[in-house]
Amino acid sequence: MNTSGSPSSKGDPAAVPHLDVDPFSMAFFTDPYPTHEVLREAGPVVHLDKWNVYGVARYAEVHAVLNDPVTFCSSRGVGLSDFKKEEPWRPPSLILEADPPAHTRTRAALSRVLSPTAMKQVRDRFAAAAEAKVTELLDKRSFDAIADIAEAYPLSIFPDALALKPEGREHLLPYASLVFNAFGPPNHLRQEAIERSAPHQAYIAEQCRRENLAPGGFGACIHAEVDEGRITAAEAPLLVRSLLSAGLDTTVNGIGAAIYCLARFPEQWKLLRDDPTLARNAFEEAVRFESPVQTFFRTTTRDVELGGARIGEGEKVLMFLAAANRDPRRWDNPDSYDIHRRTSGHVGFGSGIHMCVGQLVARLEGEAMLAALARRVAAIEIAGEPKRRFNNTLRGLDSLPVTITPA
Repeated sequence: MNTSGSPSSKGDPAAVPHLDVDPFSMAFFTDPYPTHEVLREAGPVVHLDKWNVYGVARYAEVHAVLNDPVTFCSSRGVGLSDFKKEEPWRPPSLILEADPPAHTRTRAALSRVLSPTAMKQVRDRFAAAAEAKVTELLDKRSFDAIADIAEAYPLSIFPDALALKPEGREHLLPYASLVFNAFGPPNHLRQEAIERSAPHQAYIAEQCRRENLAPGGFGACIHAEVDEGRITAAEAPLLVRSLLSAGLDTTVNGIGAAIYCLARFPEQWKLLRDDPTLARNAFEEAVRFESPVQTFFRTTTRDVELGGARIGEGEKVLMFLAAANRDPRRWDNPDSYDIHRRTSGHVGFGSGIHMCVGQLVARLEGEAMLAALARRVAAIEIAGEPKRRFNNTLRGLDSLPVTITPA
């Protein structure tokens, strides 16, 4: 660790610890936890010389940045790229990469479509699909929990809830993975994802058009907001696009994380078996503990003091959501998975006005799947070496071989 560093033209980074840490390296992705501790203990704000950005890894500072969108803006990109200085790789998201007042209007439209009332209407359908999936898995006994549950279950219901056409759905997961890789630096993960992106982008652009979305689904409901004069015809497809990435990756990685946790901590699985109503909290705790979305950037709109450090205007600030979710200043025994924990306040879905737009869908699907498993499965055992899926922003598994025992 180097705490001197070269002075920057803006702010006073000499007062900030300089770290020789690359949070986008394969070594970091393989085991981020020791580095998270280094980042948290170095100070409330650090400077990451490798990418010339500031970093915050403690809960208090991450929460503060997320909840001050005026000072820490999203419209200049929530990845390393600064949209004020370079061309975005795709038209920016009207939700993720926008600031008020523009963000307020489009976010309100999506919030109406994905309201708690809308979730109630699909709840029974999602629960029935989870039950059917568990029946199918009990026949198999041994399977891959990522491909056969974490991916298969959301893909069996969410595209239908949007009323997408059946053809081409194999592009959905690669597209979501691409979006989150693109938030990283110009490393091989980002370059490869963008180079392979043309067919996925073409499919998504086509599916987001009004004529390709069947009536009654979330997609058609977004386009109906145009008829009410709340959004424009040009904005509607981009909002459907936001839903296609936000509604799948959080759910897939969240369910994968939950099953991985419950398989590793059988005493927690027993607690869930004894009380399946803990399914929602078991999912929330997995999102805190594993943090499927690891990082996001903001850009400062003015000179600001944060955690005693002065940061100049136009600086990128990298928030380590996963490190904040295990900050001992905020959580007791943060490195333990505890389904009785009070999880409210975790930043696994973000916080503030840019909180994950797909969170209600993710929570509903996560709860439905875990409750169905808890009622009918006595034990989940890991049956082979889990494999990680590497992504610049997401943390999840590529493969998790398990064997289940019927209740």
